[in-house]
Amino acid sequence: MSSSELKKSRRSMLILLAVFIIPIVLAKLALNQQWFNYGVTNQGQLIENELTLAKLGLNVDDFDHQWLMLYTLPENCDEQCEKTLISVNNTYIALGKEMPRVKPVALTQQTLTAEQSDKIQIKKWHVQAMPTLAKTTISQSQVFIVDPLGNVILSHMPPADAEQLPGFGKAILADFKKLLKYSRIG
Repeated sequence: MSSSELKKSRRSMLILLAVFIIPIVLAKLALNQQWFNYGVTNQGQLIENELTLAKLGLNVDDFDHQWLMLYTLPENCDEQCEKTLISVNNTYIALGKEMPRVKPVALTQQTLTAEQSDKIQIKKWHVQAMPTLAKTTISQSQVFIVDPLGNVILSHMPPADAEQLPGFGKAILADFKKLLKYSRIG
């Protein structure tokens, strides 16, 4: 073998080794340096302490054992609250064929105005006054995902800025689609 052929074969061997070794080294570094978020597939905040509808003062049987999109409205529903309510309603509509499995619920501290009711599909919503147990348990407005057995699974905090509402709705939708896909109940 001539020296040029030897150099060419060594270069080919080094390139071949680099193609196989570099991805393995990068993967090992990614694992050791924790560059990625492990095992997080949900968009909302997982409820760590056991929270059920009964602990909120609600009866599971009132909701026909369906999945619930539970929005706890603040004491005074201002313009941002109305926009969040519309966003939650649009998220419910975006469920498409899965809509019959989910019931949107609004827990209000004062009745919805006619204008607020017109902005959502009020006939599909279950609107009720917030029980006193829920007022003591829930300190701020949020959207909960509740399974058909009455367990609160995830919570989503509404954004303070109206420009972030589309992302907020997409996060709820992604969580619901994943839960409904794998669930055999409800």
